[in-house]
Amino acid sequence: MPSPRPAPPLADFRQHLEIETPEHVVLDLEIAGIGSRMLAALIDTAILGGVLLAGNLLLVILAAYDLLPTGPWLAAVAVGATFVIWTGYFVFFEGLRGGRTPGKRRMGLRVVRDTGHPATVTDAVTRNLLRLADFLPPPYLGGLLLAALHPRGKRLGDLAAGTVVVRDRPVESAPAPPSAEPAGATLMAPALDDEEFGLLARFVGRASQLEPAVRDRVGTRLAERLAAHLPPHAAAESALHALYARERERRRGPIAGRGGASDRFAARQAPRWAEFHALAERAVREGLDSFRPDELPEFAARYREVAADLARARTYQAAPDAVARLERLVAAGHNALYRDERSTWRSVWVAVSREFPAAVLQAYRAVLLAFALFAATSAVGYRMIRDRPALAEELLPEEMLRHAAEGAARTGEGRKYGEVAWAERPLAASFIITNNVRVAITCFAGGIFLGIGSLVVLAFNGVALGTFAGHFANQGLLAYLLEFVVGHGVLELSAIWIATAAGLLLGMGVVAPGELSRSDALVLNGRVAARMMGMVVVLLGIAGLIEGFLSTAGGGIGARAAAAAGSLAFLAAYLLNGARRRT
Repeated sequence: MPSPRPAPPLADFRQHLEIETPEHVVLDLEIAGIGSRMLAALIDTAILGGVLLAGNLLLVILAAYDLLPTGPWLAAVAVGATFVIWTGYFVFFEGLRGGRTPGKRRMGLRVVRDTGHPATVTDAVTRNLLRLADFLPPPYLGGLLLAALHPRGKRLGDLAAGTVVVRDRPVESAPAPPSAEPAGATLMAPALDDEEFGLLARFVGRASQLEPAVRDRVGTRLAERLAAHLPPHAAAESALHALYARERERRRGPIAGRGGASDRFAARQAPRWAEFHALAERAVREGLDSFRPDELPEFAARYREVAADLARARTYQAAPDAVARLERLVAAGHNALYRDERSTWRSVWVAVSREFPAAVLQAYRAVLLAFALFAATSAVGYRMIRDRPALAEELLPEEMLRHAAEGAARTGEGRKYGEVAWAERPLAASFIITNNVRVAITCFAGGIFLGIGSLVVLAFNGVALGTFAGHFANQGLLAYLLEFVVGHGVLELSAIWIATAAGLLLGMGVVAPGELSRSDALVLNGRVAARMMGMVVVLLGIAGLIEGFLSTAGGGIGARAAAAAGSLAFLAAYLLNGARRRT
């Protein structure tokens, strides 16, 4: 009778990231797969949709019972809150909650830096503002394809932020059924060689994670290979578990031979690992903030002990399931212990008041380039419409043509461009701010495509502004248009130039990395660019309030000129504060 054909080794298709911890232990982090990341994203999307729906329903109910003011103010709050929640959800959780959104927490995933350290707010901003680029072509095909092909599962946002999504949840080894061997079994020599025992240990350790059909198929093939050591006609999976239990006992015995030391080591340290597993689960679930002051040193000490055990387990060539368990424990402890807990209100103020403008000054050449390109394209658009007025009907949107057609009549009546009633201005300001921030994010995200996307968006806006001005000039209404723009234009245009410059930094990291590798240059430039986008949000928020409440009001040029002068003074003082930070 021919001997059964040996089963092939169990293939491991998981991706891994090896880093060295401060304890000089090489930590093997398992990269999260596409499936678990997509499930986490679906959970987060469902939570976002539920929160936004519940929030808007709550506003409607409160307004219906006269508990909130109705009308434009309520609509303005709803528009602004929806945009902030939708845009800031991932940034908040990944930057301030240990790299885990609720969806990632549910799936046991975490965003960390390539060094294994926790992601910062800056990393989260860069990573998530580039979701727009990952979304192309819709729906998210570019990001999914890149994450599937990249050796570390990175999408464009991860490349720019220097982050990676890893599995985070510590796991216990699969418990083995009690051994049926008599008490003297520990005096018997192992029946399996090291290769066979390794295959068996991997199967037992991963059996609970496999689909039932896959588990049955793999178990049957492994049972065929180890048939000489199994009772006849026994169920494959239960027989394999029993064989594993017997082999574990034999390898702990005094005559276990090669491999016995590693198993005796694992058995001796198992209680300590179980204790740290409970602490690590608590740290993952609740954070180190939930620990009492006397518990924190204990957690750190236990972490160092388990990290040392991981080094010993590798030296002793311990069973793969034991090494895998230790790697997950050390990874969870490392992520919790080295998390940045310094996100205080003071640190936020320092970032807003000093670090944002300092980053803009650091990239001043890119800002000047963006300004020059915008000025050139605006001049081209203006000159083109002035020379060929008929092009206005083909190039300008219907709304701008209507504003120009109504301009003469409105001027005769003493009315201003874009003038709206006071009651409607809150909603106008909310729409203006959110729309301008979207445009700025588009400018920034386009920079990942070698800077070309940022240049195209900027050039399009420059030509558009130039053609608008040229068409109004042809109608003798240029002053009518500029009177509207002058109040908020200083900060709004500056923000667009800065956003474009931030995108150009991303492109330069890829195109001209200098002495650095492209990946390192992209990450370093991305951190500067993320801070620049912080200043963009500040400027657009102020500019939107000016445009929504002042530029849409009546009155003469005096108040708007004063707003422009105040904007220039604020911008100069803001940059000066950044210069002090750089010094």
